[in-house]
Amino acid sequence: MSIVSITSDEVNYLVFRYLQESGFVHSAFSFAHESLITKSNIDGSHVPSGALITFLQKGLQCVEIETHLAPDGSEILCDAPFSLTQPHQCHLTQERKEDSGPEEEVVPNGSHPMDVSDESDAELVIPEDHVSLLSGHSNEVYVCAWNPVHHTLASGSGDNTARIWATPPSEHAPIVLRHHDGTEDAGASKGVTTLDWSADGTYLATGSYDGQAHIWTESGVMKCALKEHKGPVFALKWNKRSDLLLSASADKTAIVWDANTGDVAQKFALHKAPTLDVDWRNNDSFASCSTDKMIFVCKVGQPQPIKVFEGHNNEVNAVRWDPQGEYLASCSDDFTVKVWHMRQDTHIYSFEGHSQDIFTIRWSNTGPGTANPTDRLYLASASLDATIRLWEVETGTCVYTLTRCNDPVYSVAFSPNGLYLASGSYGGGNSDRGNNNVERGEVKIWSIKDGKLIKTYRGLGGIFEVCWSPQGEKVAACFSNSTLAVIDFVP
Repeated sequence: MSIVSITSDEVNYLVFRYLQESGFVHSAFSFAHESLITKSNIDGSHVPSGALITFLQKGLQCVEIETHLAPDGSEILCDAPFSLTQPHQCHLTQERKEDSGPEEEVVPNGSHPMDVSDESDAELVIPEDHVSLLSGHSNEVYVCAWNPVHHTLASGSGDNTARIWATPPSEHAPIVLRHHDGTEDAGASKGVTTLDWSADGTYLATGSYDGQAHIWTESGVMKCALKEHKGPVFALKWNKRSDLLLSASADKTAIVWDANTGDVAQKFALHKAPTLDVDWRNNDSFASCSTDKMIFVCKVGQPQPIKVFEGHNNEVNAVRWDPQGEYLASCSDDFTVKVWHMRQDTHIYSFEGHSQDIFTIRWSNTGPGTANPTDRLYLASASLDATIRLWEVETGTCVYTLTRCNDPVYSVAFSPNGLYLASGSYGGGNSDRGNNNVERGEVKIWSIKDGKLIKTYRGLGGIFEVCWSPQGEKVAACFSNSTLAVIDFVP
């Protein structure tokens, strides 16, 4: 019998997956960057969800058995609890309990999460012939975004590449954008963490673990490399004029880049901890947020923030301006969504109701100044508590709580016409695993009119992001099993 051993790379990968599956996405990015796990030969698609916890539980069971073996090989009968972190002291039982047969499994509160295989949901399942799977990446696909003008889809992966796919898929291979030039260590951690198309669809910006960002033409030619950041790049955003690019990094800074030259237009070193997200208000002012719980509104050309928002009690994961640039929404690990206005220093709303960290928020493309000016403006929040909440800012109320997700929701996106909301969940729960004990993330599409679930699709892997095509006839989702799904949406 061979001796079983575990390498440091394997331990690091299990820790990385635990952080990722638990919703600590930014910590996972930073850990992957420092531990160089992408340099290992581990195929993440073969590692089941919850592997670290399973490994620890089995190890604990083995230690417990070993502790309760007497020198003569008999069992020491003990009813004291056994803990991974506390010293164990045996409490001997007087006699063996009589075997009463197998215990019945108890489901808390007598309920289980709803499954799309239920007969009542069968008609909501999107047919397989309405789904195109895109394969080519060799590691998790973290981000995806549609070109706002052309029928192409960009994706970014932990395999150190971004790709541009034609839709519908053609016989031509996707354009591969490699984050190394052959002179560097190709195995170094350069996984693509964020990407964004310019408003005119001419350029694609990508950011990676190693702190570098790149600007590419739509045909895949690298225009320039942006190398000022000293830590993983968490967010990239073009302004509407497409002449400035904004980035946020774990090095605590936000940088505005001249998109024509690739030079630093201005560097903002205001946060005291990693900068997690940024969003443009207009062509020259933006908001940034951080694990330091602070939100800054800055203007290009001014060294100090023009507004400081403080009120969250934990790290702020995302910030988003509404389509008019009037309201700023933020979400946090303090389980709240807050809405701010430039005319006052404190939040105008603090939306409560989620019971776990809120990972992302999105505004609907509705209201004055949009393509849907007569429709109400909504804000959607997605949480690790497996729910989505829809808020109406005009009244400050929660209109719907969407509860039919079985697992943490990492991404939401409104359709361009504002009538539908797509969501993507990671699929780490036992109810969503297939026969091979792998994640089965779900794309769900909801009606904004009545909050009802109208379509659902389950894939083989957790979902990191969903996005609508500019015309609203397709939804793309990127998965942890190295693939993307493009779904034809028929209401």
